[in-house]
Amino acid sequence: MNQPFQNIDLSVGYGSALSQEQRHRVLRNTYWLLALSMVPTVLGAWIGVVTNLSGMLSGGVGLVVFLAGAFGFMFAIEKTKHSATGVPVLLGFTFFMGLMLSRLIAMVLGFKNGPELVMTAFGGTAGVFFVMASLATVIKRDISGLGKWLFVGVLVLLVGSLVNAFVGSSAGMLALSVAAIGIFSAYMLYDIKQIIDGGETNYISATLSLYLDLYNVFQNLLALLGIFGGERD
Repeated sequence: MNQPFQNIDLSVGYGSALSQEQRHRVLRNTYWLLALSMVPTVLGAWIGVVTNLSGMLSGGVGLVVFLAGAFGFMFAIEKTKHSATGVPVLLGFTFFMGLMLSRLIAMVLGFKNGPELVMTAFGGTAGVFFVMASLATVIKRDISGLGKWLFVGVLVLLVGSLVNAFVGSSAGMLALSVAAIGIFSAYMLYDIKQIIDGGETNYISATLSLYLDLYNVFQNLLALLGIFGGERD
């Protein structure tokens, strides 16, 4: 009987000779670990809201902490993804990302209908994931070339976010959030298809990619719901 988190890393490229069973095992392990990663994320977000950590990490300090923590964790995950240490490092990263998400969640919870907005964003993100995962199983063509265009899209988002941070345009923020939801939804499709086609053989790397896709869709969807659906007391 196959156990969850049975590692497969054959160091082979896209279109390799991975058997169908091996590809399914990578996908299954990825889904197990992705589901598990939600636990430290929720815990981190809850601690961040309760302790008002988000208030202490606002402005430039918060940005420095986020960038240093996120890139530090991702570097550590890359170095440990072939060993048993990779799973706890990944879960530590998701806890940290939950902490960083707490500022937005605390802001939305300040609305009268805040809990409903958070649950709506969660349900919407789960729905996007279900649609993209379903599409990935029925699309037969090779979509590996989509990756470079999505990467360019992310770079454009980063530049746009930096510019808008100085401009402070509400319309620009809305446009960036909508674009981010679209780009990272497409990234979900791309990343799942990579696993199905044998282009990704390490479930820790696969989980990290899908987690970041989900995180960005949820974050931007929650921001939009807070802007358009938030009810003041």
